[in-house]
Amino acid sequence: MVREGHTTDMGFVNTHQPCEECGSSDGLAINEDGSTKCFVCGLFTPPSGEKTHTQEMSTTAGTVPQFLQGDFMSIPTRGIHKEVCQRYDYRIGSHLGKDCHIATYRNPERSIVAQKVRFEGKDFTAIGSPTYFWGQHLWPNGGKRLTVTEGEIDCLTVAQVVGEGKWPVVSLPSGAQSAKSVFKKQLKWLDKFEEIVLMFDNDDSGNKAAEECSHILPAGKCKIAHLTMKDPNEMLMEGRSRELVDAYWQAKVWRPDTIMEGSDLFDRLTTTKVNDSVPYPWVGLNEKTHGLRLGEIVTVCAGSGIGKSAVTKEIAHHLIRNTYRKIGYIALEESIERTANSIIGLEMNKLLHLEPIKVDEDYKTAFKETVGNGRMFFYDHWGSLESENLLNHIRYMAKALGVEYIVLDHLSIVVSGIDSGDERRLIDNTMTKLRGLVEECKLGLVLVSHLKRPDGRGHENGAETTLAQLRGSAAIAQLSDCVVGLERDQQDPESRHLTNVRVLKNRFSGDTGLATTLRYSQTTGRLVEAEITQTQESSDDEETPSF
Repeated sequence: MVREGHTTDMGFVNTHQPCEECGSSDGLAINEDGSTKCFVCGLFTPPSGEKTHTQEMSTTAGTVPQFLQGDFMSIPTRGIHKEVCQRYDYRIGSHLGKDCHIATYRNPERSIVAQKVRFEGKDFTAIGSPTYFWGQHLWPNGGKRLTVTEGEIDCLTVAQVVGEGKWPVVSLPSGAQSAKSVFKKQLKWLDKFEEIVLMFDNDDSGNKAAEECSHILPAGKCKIAHLTMKDPNEMLMEGRSRELVDAYWQAKVWRPDTIMEGSDLFDRLTTTKVNDSVPYPWVGLNEKTHGLRLGEIVTVCAGSGIGKSAVTKEIAHHLIRNTYRKIGYIALEESIERTANSIIGLEMNKLLHLEPIKVDEDYKTAFKETVGNGRMFFYDHWGSLESENLLNHIRYMAKALGVEYIVLDHLSIVVSGIDSGDERRLIDNTMTKLRGLVEECKLGLVLVSHLKRPDGRGHENGAETTLAQLRGSAAIAQLSDCVVGLERDQQDPESRHLTNVRVLKNRFSGDTGLATTLRYSQTTGRLVEAEITQTQESSDDEETPSF
C-alpha cells in the first residue's frame, strides 16, 4: 500500500516507500506518472511496469547521469571541517533551486558513479545508484583497520576526530537498510582489511544491521563500537569527542549474545540469588529438594490413580496461601470449575465435589483466600488443546500476567492435541519447547507425567517408581530439573491411604531417594505428612548408593 506523501521538486508524489526488490523500508519513491525508483538498490519501474536496474536519475532510458557541482566548505552546524569534506568529496551546492549537500560516490578507479543529494531536513534523492561504500575509493588496496558508519556525516565525523583522516572510514550508501546488501557486494574489498569496526547508530535498526553484517564477515574480523549517544556526529556536537575516540579504540570483537566472556559475568554471579526458592507443603520433600525455583521444571510422575493431581493441587494451594507469587493452573482432564473448587476445598478442609456446592460465608472466604485473591489464573481449555496454542497461553500467563509458577496436568494430553506423529517424537518436541519456555520466561513449571506399567508388580500395588518408567520419551527425564515419583498400594487396606514421595532426579543438590510419606484424609481431602517408618528408611538406604 502506498503511503500518502507530497509532491517534491523532483516530481515524486510519495517518497520513503518500502521496496519489494531489496527489502528497504523507505528507499522507494513514486513518480507522478506512476514510475518508481529505489535509491537503495537502483530498481527503476517505468509506467509500463517493466522493472530495470538503472543509474539514471531520469525516467528516460539511456540518459547519462548529469552529476552536480558544488564547493568544498566547512559545515558549522555539524562541526565538520572543510579539509575532511574535500578529502571525501562532500560539497555544498544547489539543485532544482534548493540548497543541498552533495556526497559523491566513486568506483575504485575514482570515476563518479553516483551522488547522494540531501536537502534541508531528511529529504534526499540520488543521481545514479550508489552500490559502493562512500569513501571506498580512498583505500582501494585495503589496510589494517576499517570503520563503517551509517551515513556520510557520521563518516566525516569519525574521519575528522580519529587520527585526522589517517584511518580508513567509509559510510553505508543508504543507511542501515542497505548494510547487508552492500556488505555482500563488497565482501572482496572488505577482506583486504585486517579488522572492520562497525559504528552504526545506537538504535534498534543500527544494532540489527550490525548483527547482520557481523554474520557476513569472517569470524573474529568484525568489531562493534558501542556509542554513548545515538550517532558519532551527535557525540561530536555535544563535546564528547573523547568518548567517540574511546569507542573507536575499545571496539570489541563481535560475538553472539549467547556467547559470554567469563570476565563479564562478575555482576551476574554476585547478584544472582543461589537459592531463591519457595517451599513445598511437606518438610521431607523440602529437605531433599530445597524447594521450587524459577527456571526449573519439576515433573511429578506416578501410575494411574495414584494421586498426581491431588499432590499438584496441594502444591498450588500451598503456594497461593504461603507466598506472594502469582500461580497458573492448567488441568487438561477436568473443567476449571472442578479444579478451582478442589483448591477451595483444600482451604476449607472439605471435599466439595461429593455434594452440591453450598455458597455460604465459609465458601466465600475460602474463595477470596485462594482462587479469588487476584494471584491465581486458570486456562479454560475446552475445544482448544493444540500444543502451540497451549504454549502461547503459558507465555501469556508469564509475560502479560506476571505468573511465576504454573502447574501443567498433564503432558500426554498436551501431545494428544497434535494431529500426527509418534508419541515419543511428539513428547521430545513438546518437552524441548517447554524447556525453552521456562528459560525464556523464568518460570517454575510443575509438570504431571504418566508412567509405563512395570514388569511384575504394578503401580497400583505399590511398585517403586524409576526414571526408566517415564512414559513416552527419555526427554522428560533429561529436560526436567527434578523428577518426583509417587508410590501407593491401592489394594492394601492398611496402607492404601499412604503415598510415598520419592525423588528420582535432583539437579539442584543431587539428593535423591524417599523424601516423605503423605497420608490422605477421606474427610478433609488433604495430604498431610506422615512419619517415614524405619523399614522404609532402611530399604531406601540399601537401594541408594553412597558417594
